[in-house]
Amino acid sequence: MSTPRLLTIMGSGETAPTMMKPHRDLIARLPGTPSAVVLDTPYGFQENAPELAGRAVEYFRKSVGHPIEVAGLTRLHDEDPLAVEQGLDRIRRADYLFAGPGSPTYALRQWAGTAVPDIVRAKMRTGGAVTFASAAALTLGRYTVPVYEIYKVGEEPYWLDGLDVLGEIGLNVAVIPHYDNAEGGHHDTRFCYLGERRLRLLEERLPDDAHVIGVDEHTGVVLDLDANTASVIGNGTITVRVRGESVVHRSGSVISIDQLRDPKRATSSTSNVSMDDVSTGDATTSDGGSIDGGTVASLAGDTQLCLRAFDEALAAGRAGDAARAALDLETAIRSWSADTLQSTDMDNAHSALRSMIVRLGDAAVGGLADPRDVIGPYIGVLLELRAAVRADKRYDLSDLIRDRLAAVEVEVRDTPQGVEWVLR
Repeated sequence: MSTPRLLTIMGSGETAPTMMKPHRDLIARLPGTPSAVVLDTPYGFQENAPELAGRAVEYFRKSVGHPIEVAGLTRLHDEDPLAVEQGLDRIRRADYLFAGPGSPTYALRQWAGTAVPDIVRAKMRTGGAVTFASAAALTLGRYTVPVYEIYKVGEEPYWLDGLDVLGEIGLNVAVIPHYDNAEGGHHDTRFCYLGERRLRLLEERLPDDAHVIGVDEHTGVVLDLDANTASVIGNGTITVRVRGESVVHRSGSVISIDQLRDPKRATSSTSNVSMDDVSTGDATTSDGGSIDGGTVASLAGDTQLCLRAFDEALAAGRAGDAARAALDLETAIRSWSADTLQSTDMDNAHSALRSMIVRLGDAAVGGLADPRDVIGPYIGVLLELRAAVRADKRYDLSDLIRDRLAAVEVEVRDTPQGVEWVLR
């Protein structure tokens, strides 16, 4: 059985619940017992790089159900030469090569003059599965956006030379993940934090034969080089954009890679739209439909769903359902914990969970009073009646009251200090 040639580009969510199944499916397409390696270079500059690598290993073990090894290539030009060669050997032998968040600029600088680009390109020729997401995805094209330098440092928009791995299959493009990012709220952070104005400036600096491929967050496109197909997976869409004109392919679409190689071929079979149309949700898609505002799986979305369920349960006085909603949120937090790009959402989720716990602890909130406070007056009347019949030596009636209370989970205890009752 020959090894398939698969290149997957993910916009984000590479270690989130949304991408568990795609990882599993890709690994399942490889023959035998495939080896998997995470290429840890993109975040190698971070002080917590070992922790991030550990999260990826844990995510693949628990969520994907497949072991993954860490390449150990965080600083290729500073490490011991033997350690670097060992890391290169790991990615060379890997059947499934995965890389994700970090800095594309740092990754390109570390990979420059090394065997990494050739190893990745070789898998496109001889077989294997390469999955690059987020920062790593930015490096795949002929041109790369230096995101940190533009968005955080404030440098004027410019292109870096990318790995041009996609050039191996005839794609002369710039890949832009996080294409539908909306973290900016009141300011435009689409197109991997560039926004429309800066993306237009960058497009003007592309040669006539180059264009942009955008991949939404929690979305991916699987390029099967043997079948010449591009399958869109996940929650959102991919976009082929040429000088501000876009063709959008929704999740579930299977198109020819030729439609990504040649934008004229793509636009001849689908409708052109401007990015203004895309941003308002009216873009035409490759299957003739429109992009709706459906719920996108995310930790923020899970938090809102759990909060809504919690509030409804409190309003209806259903303590068990309220507790269940809190437990569901805790489960969601653990499920999304490996996604390093969810830091703000993670903080909000923890805050929501703490609020739930506090509100559950307040017995008066939402009509959830302490059951002892609710039934106490009634139990008091029955115990007074029991004391009266005991004084008349009607122990049969006294025992009857005690037994009937026990039948409804109220235990009556006669102690030297007096009569006590416990709600079981």
